[in-house]
Amino acid sequence: MEKADIGLIGLAVMGQNLVLNMADHGYRVAVYNRSTERVDAFVEGPAKGKAIQGCHSLEDLVASLAQPRKVMLMVKAGAVVDQFIERLVPLLDPGDVIIDGGNSHYPDSTRRTRELRERGLRFIGTGISGGEEGARHGPSIMPGGDPEAWPLVKEIFQSIAAQVEGEPCCQWVGPDGAGHFVKMVHNGIEYGDMQLITEAYALMDRALGMDHDAMAAVFAEWNTGVLDSYLIEITAEILATKDTDGAPLVTRILDTAGQKGTGKWTGISALELGVPLTLIGEAVFARVLSSLKDERVRAAEVLGRPQRPTEAAGETARAAGASQETLEALRDALYASKIISYAQGFMLMREAARVQGWTLDYGSVALMWRGGCIIRSAFLKDIKAAYDQDPQLQNLVLNGFFTDALKQAEAGWRRAVILAIEQGVATPAFASALAYFDGYRTAQLPASLLQAQRDYFGAHSYERVDRERGVFFHTDWTGRGGDVASSTYEA
Repeated sequence: MEKADIGLIGLAVMGQNLVLNMADHGYRVAVYNRSTERVDAFVEGPAKGKAIQGCHSLEDLVASLAQPRKVMLMVKAGAVVDQFIERLVPLLDPGDVIIDGGNSHYPDSTRRTRELRERGLRFIGTGISGGEEGARHGPSIMPGGDPEAWPLVKEIFQSIAAQVEGEPCCQWVGPDGAGHFVKMVHNGIEYGDMQLITEAYALMDRALGMDHDAMAAVFAEWNTGVLDSYLIEITAEILATKDTDGAPLVTRILDTAGQKGTGKWTGISALELGVPLTLIGEAVFARVLSSLKDERVRAAEVLGRPQRPTEAAGETARAAGASQETLEALRDALYASKIISYAQGFMLMREAARVQGWTLDYGSVALMWRGGCIIRSAFLKDIKAAYDQDPQLQNLVLNGFFTDALKQAEAGWRRAVILAIEQGVATPAFASALAYFDGYRTAQLPASLLQAQRDYFGAHSYERVDRERGVFFHTDWTGRGGDVASSTYEA
């Protein structure tokens, strides 16, 4: 029998669809799953008639592969990945490749790359985004790990990836855990995008009293402009969808949001690296707050519900002139906050690259996210253009295009946040993005007082504006503390 080009372990939805995608692009694929019944059902079902070979053991899988062998794991992140790697290693030869395509934490991919290199094997840890549909018809693929492994899988990965303007949404990201780090940041930005959209929805619903058909029409219109994106598109469709009795289906869905950990990892990485990832952090905490359903119901009884506009105010807000002005403010708030979210995400990648010694191509990252993935949007071409102009750009907001966009949106952004505050509608992502914007562009922050406080109670020392940077001073504020300082500080 003809040898397979690649093997895949794990036939859940993502695994099956990736296999079908590979077969559609002319590759022969061998598959294995711990439940051999699933292997048989897949081969006799969706894979019937395709160049897909079912295997009932890892030994059979490895034996069916052309050399150098390429084995892709689509299994639960964490210990299960390590367990399969340990079972595969004795069956493989030096130079063979193990690929982890799950949502693994990037330090695990760094460790696996180094451990397998010591054992003569090559490892790739790759982020894959796009869900079920993307896996089947073209996902965004973000590979990292052992650079020597990339030429062996490049053709397959770039063939099955989404294509935008003739370019595959798959490029080599960098060594060790770089691929999974970029995928983690992608997911964190996804958290931010989704939270921002829900805040705009909340303001339309609670502050403006709009019905769901009207909201759906607004999001559909927004999808034709600067906010053109997959998430805005599906939001319009969701808001227009009715339950069996004609009521908006979204109003029947319990308001507790789940998460799988990548947003949390993004926030933790930002804290570890000292990057102010405020918007994504608020998006994660908003999901956590949503899970406190019983407490929120009780608090609504005790503390009172958010103030809603009076009927007269609601009618005024829906009037053509006032409504249009307010909706434009919401659009501006959503667009400006989105810029801040991506700026913070790229700041995080930049700092991680510095610490890890990676060389990341940020324009290439933006290109990989333009198709296939959940955060795909027209907006990403502007990010790619910004990094094409200046590959060492410190912050997206300093690029002329985004500077102008923020300035133009600022007035509406502020009106939207004020509206939320006045009406008691929680908009943590809008507000934190605006606070970051105001803080980042402020040459003199009140941290001088904070440093004085730290020096007062802990002798942590401070720098002076009238002295050379890097020289630290301590004041005996009480006259009883002496001249000994605790230490310098870390940013």
